[in-house]
Amino acid sequence: MPIPRAAAVVVEGPRALVIKRYLRHDSASTCVMCGAAEWSSPNCPGHHYAVLPGGHVEEGETPETAALRELNEETTLTAKIDRLLWTGKHNGRPASYFLMTEVAGTPALSGDEAESQTPNNISELLWADPTEFDSLGLYPADIRSPLAALLDTST
Repeated sequence: MPIPRAAAVVVEGPRALVIKRYLRHDSASTCVMCGAAEWSSPNCPGHHYAVLPGGHVEEGETPETAALRELNEETTLTAKIDRLLWTGKHNGRPASYFLMTEVAGTPALSGDEAESQTPNNISELLWADPTEFDSLGLYPADIRSPLAALLDTST
């Protein structure tokens, strides 16, 4: 059974907080992004993409708790959950996306994302509007449309 993923949707006017990534592994066989793209070469080409803050739902944890924990671990922000926005798949894993409310703090990259920065693993927090989702490679692609619709109604 794949480990579920939970993500935090943090909105500021017409923009959402995303983690812009560059990731390259020594081998395509060890790279989840190569696997998701069905890359056939043995070498990982490196991937530029963005994701919403989030990660694994740990044993004994609810998706809601995981979304709040991951948001804090990755961005230092604290928040409360407004509601579940949608569910989907992220690299074949079930994923839940929660709208955050009462967001407090100033976003700062933290946790594993901040500590594991190398030329082959770069993370950066940024605010993105729907016109940037395609160029950033917001992943998974099927969240772009509902996120754009949410941002359109929040302005």
